[in-house]
Amino acid sequence: MFQFIQHQNDLYPVLNLMDQSSVYGLDTEFIKVDTLWPKLGVFQINVDNKVYLLDGTTLDLTEFFNKVFNAQQNIFHACSEDIDLLYHYTQKKSLTNVFDTQVGMSFLGHGLQVSYQNALKQMLEVDIEKDQTRSNWLARPLSSEQLLYAANDVHYLVKLSDKIKQELDTKYLLDFALQDCRFLTQEIGEDTPTALLYQDVGNYRHSRRQLMQLQQLMVWRDQIAKALNQPRSFILKNVSMIDLVEKFPRNNFQLSQVKDIRSNVVREHGKTILDLLKFLPEPESWPLRLARPIRHSSKDIGEKIDNIIQNVVDETSIPKEVLMRKKWLNALYQHVVFHKDEQDLPDYLLGWRYELLTQPLIQVLHQDESYLSTQMKVSE
Repeated sequence: MFQFIQHQNDLYPVLNLMDQSSVYGLDTEFIKVDTLWPKLGVFQINVDNKVYLLDGTTLDLTEFFNKVFNAQQNIFHACSEDIDLLYHYTQKKSLTNVFDTQVGMSFLGHGLQVSYQNALKQMLEVDIEKDQTRSNWLARPLSSEQLLYAANDVHYLVKLSDKIKQELDTKYLLDFALQDCRFLTQEIGEDTPTALLYQDVGNYRHSRRQLMQLQQLMVWRDQIAKALNQPRSFILKNVSMIDLVEKFPRNNFQLSQVKDIRSNVVREHGKTILDLLKFLPEPESWPLRLARPIRHSSKDIGEKIDNIIQNVVDETSIPKEVLMRKKWLNALYQHVVFHKDEQDLPDYLLGWRYELLTQPLIQVLHQDESYLSTQMKVSE
């Protein structure tokens, strides 16, 4: 049913087979518990209906990765972490040939996060066990249960993909789903620009001073996490940073009362954190206030927005949660309030959604621009 490959010489037949068939079903098993970067345990591939489990702890996978980047299509289910791992190991961030079966199923009305297990049950009437999710994939030897689990993750993947693509094609939605898969892999490769890190945690309630404090904390946390290869949450959780700027502690005792802050962080980095909160650049360089969420638009406009989205749902049969996410609406809102360039909008809003949805929504929001702008209080 599958072959577990641990020796470099045994990898060459797989690479040759990949040259003959360029559509691959892929998955990864890795550990990312106490590190910023994932550690690859096993890379699974279904090529030409043959399943191989590649040992990430012993093999040089450089040539394998090259073939993945040059494939006709790579099929994943819920690809975000797999793509993140690929980008880390290859130091390339441009995998554009992906079909994510989870994305495909979302267009068919199965929700945004249908699991692989449920996808197989609903689409192929296949039941698989998912009992090894929290295994240690770096330990050797791997158990027969672990190997079977890993193999099952790609054994049915190509067949699942074919069924989903067939249904999408029937509804004229396949091109839309493939575009969204491209946008997703682009998004995974994009780091928030350092100068805008505060936007990942701050909100419209924060003053300009607080946003500047958040920005300094975020840059520092990012540098420490990368230097130590530790998860960012090990240094400071997002909720801790919000508490820091809202409570503005002046000493280590007050700092230790901050929500979810670790005692070792207070001990080792307390002075630095207090200094980052206290010593700020000149006020003219502080970030502008963030726009309020879209729900703060006037009631009449809110109803118009809902109607536009519902009309597209009725016209295309694409579920509402796939058409528009809250963060995309907020991006549109920021675009109108701050007169930003359209090219700064999320790629999702510039693709197939642009004429259907983005343009009509921008026109409606412009009708409300004076109201929206009065909601913005750009204060310190």
